[in-house]
Amino acid sequence: MKKIEALLIDIESKIENHHLLQSTVSEANVGWHIKHSLLVLDSVIEAMKKSDPQKYKWSFKIPRLIVFGMNKIPRGKGKSPKMVRPETYDEASLKADLKVTQQKIADLNTLEKEKYFKHPYFGDLKKKQALKFLMIHTKHHMAIVDDIIKARNK
Repeated sequence: MKKIEALLIDIESKIENHHLLQSTVSEANVGWHIKHSLLVLDSVIEAMKKSDPQKYKWSFKIPRLIVFGMNKIPRGKGKSPKMVRPETYDEASLKADLKVTQQKIADLNTLEKEKYFKHPYFGDLKKKQALKFLMIHTKHHMAIVDDIIKARNK
């Protein structure tokens, strides 16, 4: 949990750059990547809370094997589900969303290890794998944010 909390501190430090865009790095601006990351964190945690461990079903998924093995998501390879694609956001809403996510992260400690969520490419992920996915995914988007900020500051 400490690693995810550290990523949230990193996200918070970048909110002021929400308007920055560098199309050579990403078609989306910093705010989009922040909001998307928060939406994914929130939706995964909510799905895990509601999950019935009896319905968990393991399946072999090559994309999961690759991403988890590399601890990295290749850029430009995935397509986000509509429910986690941000439409509107500003600095104030991103700060408010971050507070909500911080509370949800605190709730993770109370979830039993058999809780899971269904990922569109990776299949069902129990709590331990779900946390790994959240770390990899959030780091992926924060690396893009860092590259946008660096490119804009050159």
